Amino acid sequence: MRGRQSQSADLMTRRQLLGHAARTIAAASAGALVLPGCRPRRASAAPIKVGILHSQTGTMAISETSLRDVELFAIDEINAAGGVLGHQIEAVVEDPRSRAADLFPKKARRLLEQERVAVVFGCWTSASRKAVLPVFEELGGLLFYPLQYEGAECSPHVVCTGLVPNQQILPAIDWLLGPEGGSRKRVFLVGSDYVYPRVTNQIVKGYLGSKGLGAVGEVYTPLGHREYAHVVHDLVAAEPDAVLSTINGDSNVAFYNELIRQGVDAERIPVLASSVSEDELRSLVPAAVKGHLAAWGYFQSLATVENQRFVARFQAEYGPDRVVGDPMISAYSAVHLWKLAVERAGTFDVDAVRQALRGGIELDGPGGLIRVDSRNQHVYRRCRVGRINEERQFTILHESPELIAPEPFPASAFPDARCDWTRAVDKPVGSLPSQPTISGAAS
Repeated sequence: MRGRQSQSADLMTRRQLLGHAARTIAAASAGALVLPGCRPRRASAAPIKVGILHSQTGTMAISETSLRDVELFAIDEINAAGGVLGHQIEAVVEDPRSRAADLFPKKARRLLEQERVAVVFGCWTSASRKAVLPVFEELGGLLFYPLQYEGAECSPHVVCTGLVPNQQILPAIDWLLGPEGGSRKRVFLVGSDYVYPRVTNQIVKGYLGSKGLGAVGEVYTPLGHREYAHVVHDLVAAEPDAVLSTINGDSNVAFYNELIRQGVDAERIPVLASSVSEDELRSLVPAAVKGHLAAWGYFQSLATVENQRFVARFQAEYGPDRVVGDPMISAYSAVHLWKLAVERAGTFDVDAVRQALRGGIELDGPGGLIRVDSRNQHVYRRCRVGRINEERQFTILHESPELIAPEPFPASAFPDARCDWTRAVDKPVGSLPSQPTISGAAS
């Protein structure tokens, strides 16, 4: 259940969204966008529409509403600084209501065909990304996808600013296996039953196998699942010394509460999550999660001046109770990377923007330097491992010393596939593996 603080934050978010929409309408009619505390700027040309496609209701709202907020925040920053190529940006926000199979592609088609947006920033689950991909390929659109995901995909119509397994899960496993992480060798896998957890764990098992290890258990539950008594019972019976969790959405509340109820100690059996960030921690009881771990490229506790300034600006706009996590930074960075690519291309044309992105766009943002990989339209990122503390934040325990090049097809799982747009025209190099058959899973 969501606490009073989170409910208050959601109400504030909806009010701010309405306020943003009002400012956008005013900009469209008057040719200017007026932000609080900013001198009005007159646009020299008609506004350029961009789409925002994140669930604001349903089981994924706990995570996706904040992506909407931070993308609107980035758009307001850009508009206040004069826009892009002399145009103000007008956001068209759609709510696909956590329904990957039907509403996500329907809303994506509406944004591209009816609203004629120049770009879309959207999706969370791999199920939703896969559902909209045929629409973007059919209509020639461009999607910026901000989430960590399983890889095994390569499309010229998608730019991925989140982490892939060789940047997140696999370095975190190396840390767990080493002395710094406790030399833990018995790993139990638990995830939501859809594409991302299934394929990620396929990669994880291949990686563990390359080290002479194997998972001691593997369990999946539907998105939105609430009953974890049997799952945790089986987990404890397997006697792991670590748990790798790819549970997504509000199911995490029930999972962590059940761990506490059955006496699972975070020091003895830590859960390393790949989908729990600061935003999800707002809905979790600190006693249920303190001491458990997460692997990301960014944590709000990152002690850099740029990050501290960004967090202060965001909280000044959305309230001091709001927090920032890796998916939000990926979403924020996506908007600014698109702006840089448009400016390099000198046009909003999708093909020209893609070519500009493949030229190696860089952004020094709140999480540090990131760079678009010209080979595959993914982003160079760092891996960081953090431990949840009593303040619903992460104490950073580990940081990769260098930026990690994205490999959507890790060699341990896909030895014959890779993605390289610099060597072929809109065609990945090598044979791409088919996704595993997922019986009864949300696709």
